[in-house]
Amino acid sequence: MMKKTIKETAYLLMAFIFSLQSCSNDDGEALVDSETNASVVQLSNDSTLGSILTDASGKTLYFFSKDTKDTSKCLDGCIDVWPIFYSPNVVVGTGLSTSDFETITRSDGELQTTYKGWPLYYFASDNAAGDTNGEDINNVWYVAKPDYSLMYAKSQLVGHDGNNYTSNYTLGDGETSYIVNVNGKTLYTFANDTNNNNNFTNSDFSNNSVWPIVEITLDQIPSILENSDFGTIDVHGRNQLTYKGWPLYYFGQDVARGDNKGISFPAPGVWPIANVNIAIAPN
Repeated sequence: MMKKTIKETAYLLMAFIFSLQSCSNDDGEALVDSETNASVVQLSNDSTLGSILTDASGKTLYFFSKDTKDTSKCLDGCIDVWPIFYSPNVVVGTGLSTSDFETITRSDGELQTTYKGWPLYYFASDNAAGDTNGEDINNVWYVAKPDYSLMYAKSQLVGHDGNNYTSNYTLGDGETSYIVNVNGKTLYTFANDTNNNNNFTNSDFSNNSVWPIVEITLDQIPSILENSDFGTIDVHGRNQLTYKGWPLYYFGQDVARGDNKGISFPAPGVWPIANVNIAIAPN
């Protein structure tokens, strides 16, 4: 009990010191210290979600699944519910690196701070420090965490051929949800694979640059995903991540963050994206 009390006291003291440098206004937007022009981002512990990103006052920060490109998709009335977090000079707490934080100029001209490429937001309905009421809202809003291995994206599918595709791989417009790595790189499955069997990769990996296998050791994942759906298989001496029995791949020509060109290469449906709606791989 004494150890816990000391730990809690230390946390409260740290939060108080940080609050002298940075605080939040009534709208949830970050205020910066008038002298240092800085705002603190720190790690806080949530009993359910584990380590999460908060500001100096303990207000939770969030990611938006639609922000797969280098800009924010939360515009107009959206930012009334999900206020922007921005600081011209981020001061990080223990366990965070300043190199993971950058600033983007949004399409509305506003500046926004990003963490590992993901723009940061508050949730207007978080009323107190430690609130995480925005977690998994509409399957697109997730508490910002430092240890995500994967993210759940939602975006328009644009094939290698330049055409827009729907979630059933027919021509058309519409956002599709799918799994990406923490850097926003799309994960695919191969229609000719079977349950826990990679039927594509050559033993000498001579074709791995075309469809590289996903080699990730899972840590934290968005709450819409289930850890039990993931596994690994041995592929010629290397470990490939699987989802619902499907071996997972990247597409070698997905260069920019948010690219999903592989959905039409060599033809639509041959390399489907991985998402929660995909059926278990056949035996």
